[in-house]
Amino acid sequence: MRVVIAEDAALLREGLTRLLEDRGHTVCAAVTDGDLLLSAVAEHKPDVAVVDIRMPPTHSDEGLRAALQLRRDFPDTGVLVFSQYIETSYSAQLLEGGAAGVGYLLKDRVANVAEFAAALERVAGGGTALDPEVVSQLFRASRQRGGLATLTPRELVVSGGAVEKHVASIFTKLGLPPDESDNRRVLAVLRYLGAPA
Repeated sequence: MRVVIAEDAALLREGLTRLLEDRGHTVCAAVTDGDLLLSAVAEHKPDVAVVDIRMPPTHSDEGLRAALQLRRDFPDTGVLVFSQYIETSYSAQLLEGGAAGVGYLLKDRVANVAEFAAALERVAGGGTALDPEVVSQLFRASRQRGGLATLTPRELVVSGGAVEKHVASIFTKLGLPPDESDNRRVLAVLRYLGAPA
């Protein structure tokens, strides 16, 4: 797997580079800002880019804006946002074009190296990797804007014994038949958020 890393913290940038190279991946470039990220992706055509949200010059949302441009300009490159922060408006935009090849993980919640590497490989392969807290924040923001009218309050808050029955009902209402190539739970969340599945 060919990877470009965009992270302004030198220690983390070097650590990610070493971690990925030790696992047999090629780190084509490790850069410090959004402009360099876009140049590196244009030059190296990696399978995936790991992007921090807050990078120079203002350390606000430069990385996330670069990730959005990366999704538009290089749709064949997976994008894994790896950050300490959740930016729900940008997160939703990141998923607007579909969930294929997108990930958003919180740095302090990645439990181990194998978990991070698996998420990165999934995104590079066209899959999705979303931190549960990111999904929760997106869901909360979406509920505040209004939701799908066909879901009942009981379908949104259920006891453990009724979960599978309600999940099956939700999948049916959302038109998501069983398919081994799709993760219906991720597709249901995306449908709820208004992103194309």
